Amino acid sequence: MAFIISGDIHCTMDIDKLVRYFEEHEGEFTSEDYLIICGDVGVCGFSSAQEEETRRILRGFPVTTLFIDGNHEHFGQLNSYGIENWKGGKVHFIEDKIIHLMRGQVFDIDGARFFTFGGAYSVDKEYRTEGVDWFPEELPSEEEYEEGWQNLEKNGFEVDYILTHTGPSEVVAEMGYADLTEDETEFRRYLQRIADQVNFKEWYFGHFHEDAEIDGNFFCLMEDIIKL
Repeated sequence: MAFIISGDIHCTMDIDKLVRYFEEHEGEFTSEDYLIICGDVGVCGFSSAQEEETRRILRGFPVTTLFIDGNHEHFGQLNSYGIENWKGGKVHFIEDKIIHLMRGQVFDIDGARFFTFGGAYSVDKEYRTEGVDWFPEELPSEEEYEEGWQNLEKNGFEVDYILTHTGPSEVVAEMGYADLTEDETEFRRYLQRIADQVNFKEWYFGHFHEDAEIDGNFFCLMEDIIKL
């Protein structure tokens, strides 16, 4: 059993890296293995044509696809799916082999514990239309913040891997990015609190459209694909 971690794919715009990866590793993986995408996926996207093509490509991979939400998702559609429990945490089953890992959850997947927390602030939201290609739900609610912290507490503030879309405040600052709004600052400080108090091996995130390793255990992914 293996985990393949990827950054944003933006529907079909940046999915070719995954197509190439599985072509290069043909025969190596099965449905017992997992592809994990760290947000901005688009299986619930803004264009029905791109959404269907994205799902078709993901269906063709030999693995089960797991994803956290980014800021560029159709949250109205994504949140219309019923909430189910899977591997100890809340999920939306988009399809049998395409599963949304909800915010603030801890999943035990074949002995590896993952904490998941999607969402981020859209720097381009002023050019988007609310309810069409931008949704306030891109940022967490107070209930999601609280649930995430409670779930970490239940697990003794110890997991193996953390999966987010944006990153903790100190990590993001080290990458050279400034917060643009109070809401963005609040979210990244929440993630920083987790970084400071939780014992974990590695933290993976996307959002910034670059590949970077920070302090040895934080990894921002865009083109890089990592196999655990």
